[in-house]
Amino acid sequence: MFLVNVPLCAAGALAALRLIQPDPVRESGRAFDLPGAVTATAGVTLVVFALVEGPEMGWGQPAVVVSAVLGVVLLVAFARIESRSADPVMPLRLLRHRDLVVAMAVTAVFMATFGVQYYFLTLYLQDVHGYSALATGLAFLPQSLLTTAGTLLGERMVGRFGVRNTLVTGLLLGAVGMVAPASGMAGDGTYAGLLAGIAVLSLGQGLTWTGMWIAAGTGVEHHEQGVASGMASTAQQVGGSAGLAVLVAVAGAAASPVGGLRTAVFATAGVAAVGALAALAFRRREDRALR
Repeated sequence: MFLVNVPLCAAGALAALRLIQPDPVRESGRAFDLPGAVTATAGVTLVVFALVEGPEMGWGQPAVVVSAVLGVVLLVAFARIESRSADPVMPLRLLRHRDLVVAMAVTAVFMATFGVQYYFLTLYLQDVHGYSALATGLAFLPQSLLTTAGTLLGERMVGRFGVRNTLVTGLLLGAVGMVAPASGMAGDGTYAGLLAGIAVLSLGQGLTWTGMWIAAGTGVEHHEQGVASGMASTAQQVGGSAGLAVLVAVAGAAASPVGGLRTAVFATAGVAAVGALAALAFRRREDRALR
């Protein structure tokens, strides 16, 4: 069987080589923007550290305050460096690309909603209902499978209905799906009572995941696709950190632990709905170009 597969694989590889276009000649003479890379990495890391540790350590703690201030200073320095660099790691003119900015906003909202709801659902299952780590992981299995199905469906929806409609649909499904589990969160609630909402939000999560990465690269020159994707990825991570920090504070302000978890998940639904409004800014002109 192995000997039969070898020539088949070789034939497939040769066919692929005939179909794949060669890479264009790379631009020569570019320099690595070390100052930009260092200030961007350090600045984002310090800001994320402050956002993550603020709720736990206290926002007035010196470590949190110094990290936040220094992070902002480094990000301002990064913008200054990029505006003067001949070979910037992130050309600032890309921020004038409306669709990329919309995609960055959506990726930030995605992680601040779909991303952080796992945290609150985990606390609900483990702290309120006493689930073990294994049982909690198994409880998330339907969510994982339905999210995968949503990503596959998202690919078809983008081709048929466009990026904007896919993003809006995914975010609205997520908002509706988050309201349902939040409504069912109670001391005497059941896992079965969460499943319908989890199914809806999981499909919305898959649709949004597919659409937002396509949105990040739509209309961007081929040689800047990596930069655009990196910008969207950075927005995603910062959005997740900021969203979790804010929602943990919201949950902690409630009168009871269950009430806090319920309020936090309701809040994620509201943020997802706002994200759907932001997605409406994505241009239809680019949608038609994908069909």
